[in-house]
Amino acid sequence: MNSTLELSQTIDSFCKNGYGIIENIYTEKEVSEILQQIEENEKANANFRKSNDVFAIRQVIKEIPELKNLIFNKRLKRIINEIGGSDYFLVKSIYFDKPETSNWVVPYHQDLTIALEEKIETENYINWTSKHNQVAVQPPLPILENIFTVRVHLDDTTKHNGAVKVITSSHKNGIILMNNLLLDKKEEVECEVSKGGIMLMKPLTLHASTKTTNNKRRRVIHIEFSNQTLPNNLKWSEYSEF
Repeated sequence: MNSTLELSQTIDSFCKNGYGIIENIYTEKEVSEILQQIEENEKANANFRKSNDVFAIRQVIKEIPELKNLIFNKRLKRIINEIGGSDYFLVKSIYFDKPETSNWVVPYHQDLTIALEEKIETENYINWTSKHNQVAVQPPLPILENIFTVRVHLDDTTKHNGAVKVITSSHKNGIILMNNLLLDKKEEVECEVSKGGIMLMKPLTLHASTKTTNNKRRRVIHIEFSNQTLPNNLKWSEYSEF
């Protein structure tokens, strides 16, 4: 993993630009163990979504508890503590498998919802949805600004198999109305990450991905963290310390 100075510089850049990449967080053996647990647990289930373009497991760490110790190794824990401090906890986890022939294209967007245990009408919590036994809502801006995302890469990810594209520093503009969005392509970056590396991202960073063109899979575990206690007895659906 990076030296202390390099890690500090990467995190400073992440806070400024809304994204960051850190390689070599997981060894080849650790990645293999993570994938083995996922493959052993693939099954038909309300939280498992499978199509020709994507296989996804919502609440993956809750669905496959054996992953927790594998994912939260000393290197990742150190990074989380450097970014947010020891009081941050997990609030969402999703596994994405973009197959070799996937035409799945995700246009530019921000991640504007959080997952909760149940719906409780609360001031400034809007756009409630409920599907696949999951309750989601758009919280006030300070909650979104507090969250950060870690994307654990289980394959080499390049622009040819759906690497995430971001608009640098777009997280500083609050919630953006997408119907009037004019992208500044000068600020677009393709975030290529090697197998065993991670991508850091703020939910408000504009991000997108394209279809696969090189016949190679792109498997990623997307994990979100916060240290916020929610009002009105609202509870994070995946609250978990590590």
